[in-house]
Amino acid sequence: MLALKNVDVFYGNIHALKRASLHVDAGEIVALIGANGAGKTTLLSAISGLARPGAGSIAFEGVEISRVSPDRIVRLGVSQAPERRLVFGPMAVEDNLLLGAYHRYGSAKKREIAADMDVMFDMFPVLRERRRQPAGTLSGGEQQMLAIGRALMARPKLLLLDEPGMGLAPAICKEIFRHIGALRKENGLTVLLVEQNARSALAVADRGYVLETGRIMLQGPSEELLANRDVQRAYLGRDKDQAA
Repeated sequence: MLALKNVDVFYGNIHALKRASLHVDAGEIVALIGANGAGKTTLLSAISGLARPGAGSIAFEGVEISRVSPDRIVRLGVSQAPERRLVFGPMAVEDNLLLGAYHRYGSAKKREIAADMDVMFDMFPVLRERRRQPAGTLSGGEQQMLAIGRALMARPKLLLLDEPGMGLAPAICKEIFRHIGALRKENGLTVLLVEQNARSALAVADRGYVLETGRIMLQGPSEELLANRDVQRAYLGRDKDQAA
């Protein structure tokens, strides 16, 4: 479904992404893990059209999108829930959700969009309770649910999630990752998940990539990465030999 080949991204003189290559097959959950500043958000921004690659290719369902506008990429079927949620604080919860479906507006689609909003409220019942409440008054976990719901309102084929567990209490983080797994299981949604919490990300993912200083350094099935000694030391906070 998605293929990046030798992608470079520059911010002025800063080489943020260095010949990065990865792929995501339809129906997979793929995790991208790495420390702060590794280039994870830059990689998602390149896929979404928010950062232009200096070299390399990005293909979605066989279509080159590295020079396609962000709104067109959403229409093709790629939607992103950004880092730090970035909800529209003064606007009501339901209006934030409606913005996720902006490209689908039209008299023939109103019922479809309303039905999708009901699906979001069923998935995240707390949002139904707060549907007329300003989004900025929600808790961090509730805002994350809203950001994911807003992205899903675009009816994406590929969902990009940028640090969905950031700043959340462990119980709320666990709930968010449960929803991510359910989206794939129940709806067949394909997910590229960026997350610093390597254990949570790899637990829900089929495969993973490790990004360090703009380069893909490791890749493989989640089980292999969880068992990898270097990954354990750098991202899981323990040494395999010491834990044994």
